Amino acid sequence: MIVAQILAVLIFLVMFGLIVSEKIERHYISMGCGLLMLVVVFGLCMHDGRAIWETLSLESFVTPSFWYLAGVSESSSTGINWATILFVAGMMVMVEGMGRAGFFRWLCLYIAKKVHYKTVPILITFMVMSFVLAMFIDSITVIMFLAAVTAELARLLKFDPIPLILAEIFCANLGGSATMCGDPPNIIIGTSLGYAFADFVSNTGFIAVISLIFVVLYFYFCFRKELSATRQEDGALVCPEPREAIHSKKDFAVSCVIFAVAVLLLVTHAQTGLTVATIGVGIGLATLLTSWREAPQMLRQLDYQTLLFFIGLFVVVGGLEQTGILSLIAGFIAKVSGDNLMVMVAIVLWISAIASAFVDNIPFAATMIPVIQSLAESQGVSLSILAWALALGTDIGGSATPIGASANVVGLSIAAKNGHMVGLGQILQIRRSGHCAGDCDLHGGDLPALLSLIGKAGKMKWQ
Repeated sequence: MIVAQILAVLIFLVMFGLIVSEKIERHYISMGCGLLMLVVVFGLCMHDGRAIWETLSLESFVTPSFWYLAGVSESSSTGINWATILFVAGMMVMVEGMGRAGFFRWLCLYIAKKVHYKTVPILITFMVMSFVLAMFIDSITVIMFLAAVTAELARLLKFDPIPLILAEIFCANLGGSATMCGDPPNIIIGTSLGYAFADFVSNTGFIAVISLIFVVLYFYFCFRKELSATRQEDGALVCPEPREAIHSKKDFAVSCVIFAVAVLLLVTHAQTGLTVATIGVGIGLATLLTSWREAPQMLRQLDYQTLLFFIGLFVVVGGLEQTGILSLIAGFIAKVSGDNLMVMVAIVLWISAIASAFVDNIPFAATMIPVIQSLAESQGVSLSILAWALALGTDIGGSATPIGASANVVGLSIAAKNGHMVGLGQILQIRRSGHCAGDCDLHGGDLPALLSLIGKAGKMKWQ
């Protein structure tokens, strides 16, 4: 078992190192490391077919509780979490349909028009919109559309879009922490530990809303003078009409209905008994059936690479769990904390936040779930408290650096394509003083990898 544990840890560390290096596509890394875990650790070292079967978790599909669960929370933390895979796939299809219908661009232009294209109201309303959308749609998609429209408005209204884009990124990451479906780490936490949409809203959601108020006030007082100074020549301003974003009224209406139904099902799934796997499959099928002419193209656009990344990741984490490594980590945290719940919460929260600022928060969250489960069982503490600390840490900690979350990279890449470069130095400067230096050009103090990451960001989705 010692050899198996050593090999499992080495495979995990290699996977994490390769993911951070960005030298190889993430799905290749996770799938390759997952295969090594199955063959080398489970097969050659442990000779344990049961561990392989439990990690693959294929019996989930024929289990009635996987699709419908009445009165009992769904919980599955061992091996591949197929509920997460199916839910993410379904939401991807729905978002693709909404994007094709022009929903996101219409919403941005509509709100901008309602505030008469004034920069300070745009800042506030776009921050709130970023937060609200990220509660139900992944933050990457939200930032893709918001940042693009912000850059377009900045060109028309003659203002620096960097403060707005950074504010939108902050709020998107914050909004993602408020619900179970806002960010991939929350989806994994919710489906693995059996928490419903309402559980997240009543716990992390409350904290997220309070934090949003302070974030909005911070950006408002930091940039109101700079943005208010923006002036346009009379008669020179020509802004796009919101209706220009809608190519088909029918498709637009259908996408809005499907989105509303998805939100309703997620909010009530604890009462209806419909699992997130069922909701994801149902919403995806509804989108494809209502857009049947474009269904083949929508399926081709599906981000299969991210789904494969998730599958490989779950296998690797399953290897750490099967070999007992995660139990050892939980025991170490318990020993360091002295069995004090407040100290445990602080350790989980701060480690999650710091780690998520520099490494991918998805594998980190997936790894920590069995750890906090073991902590809760061995120390007799509340699992939910540790889960909320993990969710908040992984979701919000990513806002600290340009590479902390994929939404950061995507938003800054869009800014870069429009001639506005920003790096770690500028983000820290904004955090300290609320001002962006000049045109926010990169300098020697920024992360060396930022430019290469920005070049790749346009291809990133759900990473």
